[in-house]
Amino acid sequence: MLAAAEVADLQDVAQLEAMARSQAALQFPKLTDRQRFVAGPIEAHSNAERCMRPMHPFVPSGQHMKDRITIELRCEDPKPWHLYVPVRIVSTSPVAVAVHAIIAGTVIKADDLKVEERDVSELPLGFLDDPAVAVGLTASRPISGGAYLTNQQLVAPKAVQRGQSVTLLADAGGISVRMAGKALSDGLINQRVRVQNLSSGKIVEGIARSQEVVEIILQ
Repeated sequence: MLAAAEVADLQDVAQLEAMARSQAALQFPKLTDRQRFVAGPIEAHSNAERCMRPMHPFVPSGQHMKDRITIELRCEDPKPWHLYVPVRIVSTSPVAVAVHAIIAGTVIKADDLKVEERDVSELPLGFLDDPAVAVGLTASRPISGGAYLTNQQLVAPKAVQRGQSVTLLADAGGISVRMAGKALSDGLINQRVRVQNLSSGKIVEGIARSQEVVEIILQ
């Protein structure tokens, strides 16, 4: 077999790949805007020379699968040779990418992100396909410039912060009662937090329903 570097010296590898992709396109239904063919890597015979005659692509028997195919390229020179080029269909997706390094604890802004189109097979689990989803969220860990953003890297902004003045909301027999309070722990939306009722001094637990509002959990 001919090493890849030798093939590159003897043949235009990009041309071979393009020929394989063109032949593959004849074997599948038309791809969507979010799909494309990827050809290679190329393997060839060790005695192959630059083909002086037009090469012919073929589909070997049994090499056609749902999302991939192997194309045989034949050179019919006096010293004939052939090579096999795997071609596969990959799906692509827009993905949110960090324009620069983002420090943990940073609230994400629109200009921190850009959109790139990438093969889905290369993307990590939980990747964001819409940068707008990340705007306003907080980086839970450092994010390198050029890195894909994922759900695991982001958390919602804190609704309540320790030491903050809050409004305590309680339902007493169908009557809504509001009291002044103080947060004793940080909390995200719908997360449990400890608060102090400033009127009674009692420490209770509640749920952060919005910024500055904590719903008291009555026992």
